[in-house]
Amino acid sequence: MAVPEIIIQFEKIEKRYDLGGEAEVRALRGVDLTVHAASYVAIMGPSGSGKSTMLNLIGCLDRPTAGRYRLGGTDVSRMPDDDLSEARGRMIGFIFQSYNLIAQLTVIENIQVPLIYQGRDVRAYQDHCLRLAEMVGLGDRLHHRPNQLSGGQQQRVAVARSLVNDPLLILADEPTGNLDSRTGREVLDMIDRLNATGKTIVLVTHDPKVAERAHRVLHMKDGQIEREVINRTPATSAGPPAPTP
Repeated sequence: MAVPEIIIQFEKIEKRYDLGGEAEVRALRGVDLTVHAASYVAIMGPSGSGKSTMLNLIGCLDRPTAGRYRLGGTDVSRMPDDDLSEARGRMIGFIFQSYNLIAQLTVIENIQVPLIYQGRDVRAYQDHCLRLAEMVGLGDRLHHRPNQLSGGQQQRVAVARSLVNDPLLILADEPTGNLDSRTGREVLDMIDRLNATGKTIVLVTHDPKVAERAHRVLHMKDGQIEREVINRTPATSAGPPAPTP
């Protein structure tokens, strides 16, 4: 797909949760944010800072109470549920801390899941899915199920799955939280390489060492972006770029 110059545009985004009666929580308070194509952004913040709410809104898993959110130039702020789900599946790839693989499916079938949700003919994408499996080093594990894989291998499946629809944005939620240090570095190196090929990455983390790899680090506090740090020389050891999926 053609890649627009601006991937994420938040304009005065508010998110409020009604707790019943007159009680209300303001999770986000007038947030403005612009993320350009091929950026690598990390979001950090303590519990209650609005970090998780920001993640849910960026990922079209929730809607803002007020303000406007444009994803790839499309205003998704007030989309009907079906349209929002379609936009999410088409434009965003997700990498979760807990992998979120389907236990009954093989590696290659888990990679294909977003295609099925989008109503695409899986057979037409067979070679594409095989290339992604090879790219993440699982070409010899195509017919293994998640319980036959290590945590790092499961996360590699999740990375391949996130790429299968060639999304505008990769959203990674604590992608190394369940991994040991060495395996975590390998997964982060893979994400670095994806960014080097031009993929836009937004990563949510509590780990400063992980955030150091990003170009921009947004620090959340009390529902706002308290400060932003620009990493002129991101801490990456990714090596050469990965093949373009």
